[in-house]
Amino acid sequence: MMGIFSRRRKPAADTGGLGATLIALRLEAGDVAPAQSVVVVFNAAGHGRRVVAGKVACEQGEMAFCFHPGPYTVDLVPFASAPEWGLRLRFVVDAPNPRVSQQRFDLYLFSETAGRLELADFAAAAGMALQAELAQGALDLPPCTSLDEWHAFRAGLNQLMYTRYGVTVDDCLPVDLGEQVDFATILQSRAQQAAEADRRAAEQKAVANAAVSAGPTAPVEPHIGTAAPGAATIATAPDVADTAIAPAAHASATRTATTTTTVVRAASASGHAAPTAVSTGVAGGQMPHGATAAEQDARALRRLFIELPVLSVELRLLTLPDGLPIFEKHQSLLLRLGMAALNVNTMPSLAWAAPDQPLPAADQARRSAQTMTAQTALDEAWSLLARLQLADSQQWPQLLDEADRICANLETGLSLRRAPHIERTEPSL
Repeated sequence: MMGIFSRRRKPAADTGGLGATLIALRLEAGDVAPAQSVVVVFNAAGHGRRVVAGKVACEQGEMAFCFHPGPYTVDLVPFASAPEWGLRLRFVVDAPNPRVSQQRFDLYLFSETAGRLELADFAAAAGMALQAELAQGALDLPPCTSLDEWHAFRAGLNQLMYTRYGVTVDDCLPVDLGEQVDFATILQSRAQQAAEADRRAAEQKAVANAAVSAGPTAPVEPHIGTAAPGAATIATAPDVADTAIAPAAHASATRTATTTTTVVRAASASGHAAPTAVSTGVAGGQMPHGATAAEQDARALRRLFIELPVLSVELRLLTLPDGLPIFEKHQSLLLRLGMAALNVNTMPSLAWAAPDQPLPAADQARRSAQTMTAQTALDEAWSLLARLQLADSQQWPQLLDEADRICANLETGLSLRRAPHIERTEPSL
């Protein structure tokens, strides 16, 4: 009888697949991490410390992740138009760097993962970043690549993976994926995504028209837990409910469906692998299917709040070439990033136009779309940092011009996100 008053034992965390198909997962206090894993405990401010594997002990306000350093093997598709040709990457999670206060992989876990980081999802995110770099010309992988061109590509890829995700690439080889690629499935998925984009655009237009006709609606508050959004889930285009941006969202989703559907083969070091079709979304978005505009806005602002100060620190530590013009541009870049971080820290609520005045759903979607623009600029800034770390003195002026463009996009997105709401008025004669 007295057993009903005893504390019920919490089920143990499922660590199956850790080091094979699972890179990291979140643990609660009292869980036991596997012997060869690494535990990272984050405090309320987001600063992490790595501790030995064993029983997890967290103070109030802390959260813990457990990850296996690898090695892991994934097959990426650098060009979406040629899914039969890929790159086989073998990587490990980087060892602690005593010269930095925050390890890059730890920051990635805290800022972008949603409790579990699957190997296939990480491969999809890495492939999406690689495709974006090749599309923008930041990396070059021409046909009939010479040995010097391959070495230059490898150096850029290694630095991108280290700077963006905190992993070290051990090996990278071209691989023929023709026997693993189901072209019929790829074409079918692209057609389904295009149809889904049409359907969502029609629904968003109807919601926007209804919102304009009915007037202000009740605010939509996001329900975001302590875990950051996700590399555990890969997204479609952001939800946009305003008629002015619905066509743009439809075009973006259609372009994504036709250019960024990748077939990722994730494998552990033991060689077990299974081809997985992963449909990736907008670079850096990584939002779950069905996420509302408020949830997308909250997750993107959380990433900006956490990562912008760390990005500024990394840029400040760069060794600059000689010359006053580059020094002045570098200082201007740091100042603009600092002001952007302050802008994020003081961002007004999405759900309210003014005290006791809820913001219409269409305007909330418009503001959320601007936050996604700022988040895309953040992802581009991390990629630019990787190039700056390898650049010589002749490349710095061009890269600083690229930094100016990225900062302009970041500032524009944040300024439009916090723009005051102006009531719509009908023209009168």
